[in-house]
Amino acid sequence: MTRRLNVALLGCGGIGARHADAINKLPDQMQLVACCGRDADKTAEFAARHGGEAFTDFERMLDKARPDLLVVALPPHAHSGQVEVAARAGIHLLVEKPIALTMEQAEAQVAAARDVVAACGFMYRHGAASLAWDAASRNGETGPPGHFSAQFHCNSLHAPWWRERDKAGGQMVEQLIHLIDLARHVLGRPRSVYARAANLFHRSVERYDTEDVSAIILGYDDGRIGVLHASNAAVPGRWAKQWQIVAERMTGQFTDWNNADFFTAETPPQQRLIRDDGDVFVAQLADLAAAIRDHRAPLVPLSDGAASLEIALAARRSADEGREILL
Repeated sequence: MTRRLNVALLGCGGIGARHADAINKLPDQMQLVACCGRDADKTAEFAARHGGEAFTDFERMLDKARPDLLVVALPPHAHSGQVEVAARAGIHLLVEKPIALTMEQAEAQVAAARDVVAACGFMYRHGAASLAWDAASRNGETGPPGHFSAQFHCNSLHAPWWRERDKAGGQMVEQLIHLIDLARHVLGRPRSVYARAANLFHRSVERYDTEDVSAIILGYDDGRIGVLHASNAAVPGRWAKQWQIVAERMTGQFTDWNNADFFTAETPPQQRLIRDDGDVFVAQLADLAAAIRDHRAPLVPLSDGAASLEIALAARRSADEGREILL
């Protein structure tokens, strides 16, 4: 029987809880042995609820708990070399997106993690519908993709740090990056990025200085196009995250990562329904555990976190400067 992985968690907020729940749903593969947060009382409450020993000192946690795997669920601004420290200690990694707020920091993480199994938390890629499209593409059923469109619309004040661009990066960098990653995964690295963004609805909210409406066009030299748009002023309590892929022989219409309709380009079109309710956080960790066991790359390597961040940061720069950015 394969030994269970000892997992430590850095960051005990909402996304940290999702990862902790996923860890506890894989008892044959891993166990949560430690968690680390800034607030001692809140971290102790988190540990009592999810398991593991509570720490407020990151390096002490690594020394005492000696984890095989570290899940980094920090807000973007809180990254200060923890990924690199863990990687140099030989600890495998799952790092939540965005992995950094600068390319220099992202590239430093990727470089430090070359000798461990390191994944990025783009969980959309682990959904049943996403995987079904990837399989159809590999099998030659879809033909070459030519157009990717996506939306991310919500209406929430989120956490205080999220509202500040210097701490979160903005909605394009912190939220829309999930769909930017899918566009890059499907179409590849674009040649150019053009974006417009504004804060139209939250100017009176204290310390809310990020965009709440945005649109991005990804351009490719061969004519392929990616179009993505987002807002944080749509229907309260509803998270609209849909996308469509138009390829030569198939179109995929995704209502989320687990559910999609695939249509062939023939007349009349043949329809394939993808319906699933699997937990992508569990799937992500199961893939990472298998990658560690089998000494292979994970489905979404940490380098993908840097590659998609490059596009998100280019979109932000394009919106700031009012011009197309060439990559």
